[in-house]
Amino acid sequence: MAIIKPFKGVRPPKQFVTEVASRPYDVLSSEEARAEAAGNEKSLYHIIKPEIDFPVGKDEHDADVYEKAVENFNKFQEKGWLLQDQNEHYYIYAQTMEGRTQYGLVVGSYVNDYLTGVIKKHELTRKDKEEDRMKHVRINNANIEPVFFAYPENPALDAIVKQEIQQTPEYDFVSSDGIGHHLWVISHPETIRKITELFAAMPALYIADGHHRSAAAALVGAEKAKQNPHHTGKEEYNYFMAVCFPENQLRIMDYNRVVKDLNGLTPEQFLAALSVDFTVSDKGEMIYHPQHLHNFSLYLSGRWYSLDAKAGTYNDNDPIGVLDVTISSNLILDKILGMKDLRTDKRIDFVGGLRGLTELKRRVDSGEMAAALALYPVSMKQLINIADTGNIMPPKTTWFEPKLRSGLVIHKLV
Repeated sequence: MAIIKPFKGVRPPKQFVTEVASRPYDVLSSEEARAEAAGNEKSLYHIIKPEIDFPVGKDEHDADVYEKAVENFNKFQEKGWLLQDQNEHYYIYAQTMEGRTQYGLVVGSYVNDYLTGVIKKHELTRKDKEEDRMKHVRINNANIEPVFFAYPENPALDAIVKQEIQQTPEYDFVSSDGIGHHLWVISHPETIRKITELFAAMPALYIADGHHRSAAAALVGAEKAKQNPHHTGKEEYNYFMAVCFPENQLRIMDYNRVVKDLNGLTPEQFLAALSVDFTVSDKGEMIYHPQHLHNFSLYLSGRWYSLDAKAGTYNDNDPIGVLDVTISSNLILDKILGMKDLRTDKRIDFVGGLRGLTELKRRVDSGEMAAALALYPVSMKQLINIADTGNIMPPKTTWFEPKLRSGLVIHKLV
């Protein structure tokens, strides 16, 4: 059973929302954040990437950078750029991309649900990244940015959302990347009660994106519980902010690979090595997209190739073995190119599907990379199956779009 609660969101007044809202901290560099925030003192980047307020080259992990984050958070509240709601609410956050809209519920998710596995994950986290976000949560005493959850399709929740969005949204704007963002405040006590009950009937929630933020938020909540001699379990730090979307509305995009060299092979030798485990077809100079599971697209020496994994090279009954990232990692990147650890190997880079296959072509044509490999996207059904069976996906498997906009709602831990 998934425990959630409403909370008193901290958020920008309507007239400031487009200035405050930003991309998530982990999708852009310090330099990009500095450029995006230029001339905008209200940008959330001053809180989530506060190194931009220091000279170029400042280490974002320095203690005074974290201190700058809380100084800026306090400043935003003092100046009225962020205000806390008087009452506890749930919120509906909808995103529109390419004419398609997905509707999420902004909730306080239960720390203990993360610790006991009711909130299920599908990726490993790195301790250094966890610690960075834990410091940020601790010093601000708040979840500044949400995590991105999926929940099983639920017609009763769909009906509530459909009813609520008949009202005029609190926020309704298009960000510079062309994504529409819409937010409604749910204030009716009976509706809030019903949403809480419907989540309580769910056996699990699933982390879609934000594994490090989830881990950091939950671990800080657990820390606070241990440090409080008067802990009751009702404190706000027992919850962290998540935006929960029905899984049937979500789309996972392809997450592709580019490699710097062919491990000493000529292009002809590389294609010959591939033909052992794949049926290789030359598709010419026109961009070729993978057509189905176990079909890959290779760009090499100005030409596109279709690679079909041969029967017996994968196991469709294994939640991990069925994944195309597993097949390509084992049979191409490791077996032929000698890449053993994709998390640390400097010969490989990863390109999110939003950039398209033209970006793969560009990086190979420029001479920066030797070849590119495009994969058929993972499905939500596969992700949930992996999480349910306690398995962990290989690195760089899922790419969700659109990304959640940060700064629309913030959750204080007190």
